[in-house]
Amino acid sequence: MRVRILGQYIPASLAALAVIEALVCFLAVYVAVCIRFQVGFSGLPELVGEFGPLWPRGVAFSATVVTCLLAFGLYNSRQRTQLSGTLARLLLALLVSSCIFAAVFYVFPSRHLFRGVAGLAVVLSVCGVLTSRLIFARVADEEIFKRRVLVYGAGYAAAALTGMRRTADGNAFALVGFVPSLGEERAVPGERVLEYDGDLCALCERLAVTEVVVAMDDRRRGFPIPELLECRLAGVDVTELLTFLERETGRVRIDLLNPSWMIFGQGFKRDPLRIFSSRAIDVLASLAVLVVALPAMILTFFAIKIEDGWQAPALYRQARVGLGGQVFRVLKFRSMRQDAELNGAQWAQQADPRVTRIGAIIRRLRIDELPQVFNVLRGHMSFVGPRPERPEFVAQLAERIPYYVQRHCVKPGITGWAQLCYPYGSSETDALEKLQYDLYYIKNNSLLFDLAILIQTAEVVLFSKGAR
Repeated sequence: MRVRILGQYIPASLAALAVIEALVCFLAVYVAVCIRFQVGFSGLPELVGEFGPLWPRGVAFSATVVTCLLAFGLYNSRQRTQLSGTLARLLLALLVSSCIFAAVFYVFPSRHLFRGVAGLAVVLSVCGVLTSRLIFARVADEEIFKRRVLVYGAGYAAAALTGMRRTADGNAFALVGFVPSLGEERAVPGERVLEYDGDLCALCERLAVTEVVVAMDDRRRGFPIPELLECRLAGVDVTELLTFLERETGRVRIDLLNPSWMIFGQGFKRDPLRIFSSRAIDVLASLAVLVVALPAMILTFFAIKIEDGWQAPALYRQARVGLGGQVFRVLKFRSMRQDAELNGAQWAQQADPRVTRIGAIIRRLRIDELPQVFNVLRGHMSFVGPRPERPEFVAQLAERIPYYVQRHCVKPGITGWAQLCYPYGSSETDALEKLQYDLYYIKNNSLLFDLAILIQTAEVVLFSKGAR
């Protein structure tokens, strides 16, 4: 089962884990106070009278830790790190949260938490979060968190569900089986097809099904309106295949997409309030990045000059396609040789020989992207959105990939949902995969979703995910 939080469909197990860990961190503050001042919980009212209420400090500490855990990818269902990697991310997240926590209480000294208490709270949080993670690793795959899904259809559309082998795409539901529709050529394994006597509701009740996914190849023939209506009224959710896949995978399947789904479905909103909030976060985030990253930008500027000579440009401008198909010049630190494209535009390659020594470093750390904040301030780009592509590639991809031009209905971004969910794209196949995530973002974009993407981008930058 998945719940929708900040524009994302998150497995209920991970949402429950986040709530538990937030509570653990909140209680860690109270336990730390008791240990530090050697009092029991019954003695807390006296301390509250002397130092002020503890709950605002507990809430601030808990919110900071959970936000940092999110930023370090510890609530990412696609995370594949082992226990050692999880522990390293956890310790880094708590280190960062401790620094943020200290800064917050420096700004608000009346809510200060003693260093001894803060240190104990961090240690207790590490122990509590590790314990919750170990327990979670044992029970996360249990059926208690999973929806039992029955698929109505056994043809080529339904076969899309048999390919969901990844844990990230299939850990929120249990696929009970497939019910074939009339006149449909079967494309799913025979052992997954269920015996069906025509009473769909009774079958759902017998198999404890909680959701029916309609995945017929041709709905014009034998669409089971009475049966699906009976299931719906009996409390069983009925979902269309594309909507189900969108929810479970965080992308829109191009091969199953039809225009009516986009026209009549929810999402794709661009109201004035959304446009204003997007611009506000663009300006604030860009100014914040400039303040924090200015020393790194200056060092990068001189490093490029030293490597390639003082006459060589440290920055370069390249044509990209933006909102409404308009071409603008994106600004980046130069990471390749000056003659990198003498033979025309080329896709970036793994271990690209055109990349300079300094260029390899700044690409890995994403520093080459920092000058794009000036594009954001000028209004050519947003901080969050689909990555802008070059006109040469756009013309080629628009001819071969359906709905590719629809990604230009919003401003391109420095970071985006596709960058979080898919590695660096350097081919037509990659462009198709990333488009599916871009369409998901365009359909579900909101201020909170943008904030969630910005927080999770920290994982991409810190761990060099997808750098090339």
